[in-house]
Amino acid sequence: MSILVENISKHFGQFQALDQVNLVVPDGKLIALLGPSGSGKSTLLRAIAGLESPDSGAIWINGQNMTHLDVQHRQIGFVFQHYALFKHLTVRQNIAFGLEIRRIKAAEIRTRVNELLDLIQLQGLGDRYPNQLSGGQRQRVALARALAVQPNVLLLDEPFGALDAQVRKDLRHWLRNLHHEVNLTSVFVTHDQEEALEVADQIVVMNCGKIEQVGTPQEIYETPATPFVMQFVGEVNVLPNVVAQDHRQARSPIFVRPHAVKIHSQPTPASLPATITDILHRGWDVHLKLQLADHTPLTAHINRDQWADLNLKTGQCVQIELSEIKAFASSKHHLNF
Repeated sequence: MSILVENISKHFGQFQALDQVNLVVPDGKLIALLGPSGSGKSTLLRAIAGLESPDSGAIWINGQNMTHLDVQHRQIGFVFQHYALFKHLTVRQNIAFGLEIRRIKAAEIRTRVNELLDLIQLQGLGDRYPNQLSGGQRQRVALARALAVQPNVLLLDEPFGALDAQVRKDLRHWLRNLHHEVNLTSVFVTHDQEEALEVADQIVVMNCGKIEQVGTPQEIYETPATPFVMQFVGEVNVLPNVVAQDHRQARSPIFVRPHAVKIHSQPTPASLPATITDILHRGWDVHLKLQLADHTPLTAHINRDQWADLNLKTGQCVQIELSEIKAFASSKHHLNF
């Protein structure tokens, strides 16, 4: 089921949460709405679900205008950050809840619940209560309950936000595999850039109620459309008035990813002097904190072999070479949150 959002606007008092937003979600895709707090991503998700009424514009699902249709008639599956499971019901009863409301036959409910317990890999735990499960298991149950009624669209609002880092990482891969297995159009909200890059087929980057860019994870990271996207998605150095490699003055500011800062022990025709102010060992790589001659700070990421070969120390003067430099015609949309 495809989703079409046409010129949606939404105010809460004097605050404009959405400002003429237009978006197409293709059938069967897993889309991430990514942005900082207050960017409008959750408001957009809730408008699609029917939990918020837009001030203007229209929402279409599979060619049908859903703008003024009640939430219970949209055939939407919604998963919240904090599970919203019924504590007094077992896992099996939680998953079956929506089916029982629809007066589905008991035999069909049993079959569907068993299928979903297999799908979420919680076979044998159907008779447990939510407080007997881990956070990750409870979120899987919440997903199964949303899928039980066979929705046209699955919407997830910060689904892993309440979980610890390792459980979130495990569930990201699980959700992506689950999505492709059920082949359901899905939209999830997150402020976690790594989560969006790992899970989504496409990312919608939002800021101040508007969409800054829509693209694949690779497009968003490698070819950001605006300074905001460049700064929000992935770590980046922002360098004002830095001489580029061809020794012409670059437009101010310029943006360079840490992996594109090359370290040399000797000067090269395109290098700049810098001093190492700190060395952070991250296990799989090493992060260098540097300072240019004009006191501009920047970060470089190198692998452990490079670090060992260069024999780097805090306070050491090195030469840096900037590659993959990006500059924008206008810098008025800098990160601001």
